[in-house]
Amino acid sequence: MAKPVCYPIGAMKPETTKALYFPRVRLLDPTSGRDEEGALFVDAEGRIAPVPERLPSASRLTIVDRPGLTIVPGLCDVHVHFRDPGATDAEDLVSGSAAAANGGFTRVVTMPNTNPATDTPELVRRARSAQTAVAIYPSACATVGRMGKTCAALETLEQAGAVAFSDDGAMVSDPAVMKVVMLRAKKLGRPVMDHAVLPELSQGGVVRDCPTAQALGLPIFPPEAEVEAVRADIALCRETGCALHLQHLSCAESVELVRAARAEGLPVTAEATPHHLALAAEDIPGNDGNWRMNPPLGTRADVEALRQGVLDGTLTLFATDHAPHTRASKAKGFKTAPFGVIGLETAVGVTWDTMVRQCGMAPLAWAACWVTHPNRLIGLRPPTLEIGAPAEFAVLDLEETWTVDPDRLASKSADTPWAGKTLRGRAVATYRNGRFRTPFL
Repeated sequence: MAKPVCYPIGAMKPETTKALYFPRVRLLDPTSGRDEEGALFVDAEGRIAPVPERLPSASRLTIVDRPGLTIVPGLCDVHVHFRDPGATDAEDLVSGSAAAANGGFTRVVTMPNTNPATDTPELVRRARSAQTAVAIYPSACATVGRMGKTCAALETLEQAGAVAFSDDGAMVSDPAVMKVVMLRAKKLGRPVMDHAVLPELSQGGVVRDCPTAQALGLPIFPPEAEVEAVRADIALCRETGCALHLQHLSCAESVELVRAARAEGLPVTAEATPHHLALAAEDIPGNDGNWRMNPPLGTRADVEALRQGVLDGTLTLFATDHAPHTRASKAKGFKTAPFGVIGLETAVGVTWDTMVRQCGMAPLAWAACWVTHPNRLIGLRPPTLEIGAPAEFAVLDLEETWTVDPDRLASKSADTPWAGKTLRGRAVATYRNGRFRTPFL
């Protein structure tokens, strides 16, 4: 077996002088519907090609021949926070992209709750043109400064490269303002992504009712804060016809509302995060700020409803809501730590184990939730493993067990509820734009 070439994360010069050959892999391609054992060959121009009768010489070829590998088109996460500009001590475009690549992602959509907020064409172009390990497709603010009062210049932001509009981290709770946002976004053919939580109903809560909340005397975050927000968003979707994407749902009743809206034919999509699918409020181990997130973890009944929503297609895609914070801020304890957990580097293992192994989800359906549906949401053609396509894929080892050590993650942050836990399955390499990155191969 030839030793794989490893290009360091962040190295941006395309490597197009060597071909790449996997003689025996599982090919999992939701675009073409392929789930089969086979070979994959990438030519020196970076395209997927038939395996040649005569392989190139060793100096012009990298061979990866390791049993148990799965190749899937590059994963796409439509919900990440890279904190750049404004909080680059927690994450920046380079470190966030490195974390994404280590997790098997080749495309990400960054959220605009930066400082300053991403409500100008200059900041959109800055993110869009960043030379990083993954392709960044920024979302832009729905309202000026994310203040929820005045619709942002959506047309100019879209021209600069914004693929969606959101005030993520805050809901546009004024229905009159949200209606204007949705009508203008509809004309542009872009979705509005909403962090559906009504602040007047969340009442300063930080956690759903559970034993840890009772033991620590934590303020409760009522499920109605999310459910009523989802209900209001769907009503505006019905009125405007704008594509609405609901972020990080956590409640069973929210899933029911989305199911009914989709049955009605409304252009509503919704995402499930790995942590909301795998963990419940009852799992919170104590006064640990790394378990505080917004919306908070739901009950076990909520978890079951979310899983069923993924299985029946109500929740059309996965997204991590990768939300890094400094270690010092998360060490303040559950009551005062900021909301958010990181998730890019653990996403494959958590979602494959939860949805495929535990719930019996079809592997192609799992792949579609990370590849097909996220790309379609933002108007991109999903990558594929078909002959002639530009090579853009992740290499997975779905049987590898590994322990999550925050000190060994690419993210600058360590706020993960899986710290010290053993996961089964991970991405081990990615290929994009002629570059083969092999952090764990």
